[in-house]
Amino acid sequence: MLVEIPDPQIIAGVIIAFFVGIFGMLVYNKIRSFTNQKGPDPSHLSRMEYYERQLIDMKIRMDALDLEEKPPVEAVLEKIEPIIERKEQAVVKKEPERQVQKPRMPNMDFNGVAEHVLGLITLKEMTSRDIQITIGRSREHTSRLMKRLFEEGLVERNTKLKPFTYKITEKGRAKLGSPEQAVTA
Repeated sequence: MLVEIPDPQIIAGVIIAFFVGIFGMLVYNKIRSFTNQKGPDPSHLSRMEYYERQLIDMKIRMDALDLEEKPPVEAVLEKIEPIIERKEQAVVKKEPERQVQKPRMPNMDFNGVAEHVLGLITLKEMTSRDIQITIGRSREHTSRLMKRLFEEGLVERNTKLKPFTYKITEKGRAKLGSPEQAVTA
């Protein structure tokens, strides 16, 4: 059986292609190892730590439940039966509970609400949510109000905290008038 040997140029081309492929893989692995030197993604680590703490808490709770003495079922039934009998004997009609509505601030123009809010934040810094609850208005209404007060320079916005807190400026104090008026607002 005769085997035909290819030309030396073809053999050299295949060998060169093989070594170029090996060199390319080595370069790719080096580049990939440099990009992965940061270590694992920190978000995964914090998530793993969170779940690990949760598991530890659950383990402690399970151990505490196992250590508690469980009373026999008969003792529990003896305590519950008199209560059930009393409830059956005392049939009391309950009036439907009335929901107590929080008094809503009367409709005021912008200046009335603005003065009220400025009076609130004179004593301490407040978040938009605190102001919203106090004045009884929607989140959108409160946000627009605080934005307008900020743009007019009546309040300062502390952007270092989330959610933002607002405090009154000197211009806002001047709009209110005397400090006594601000406290009573």
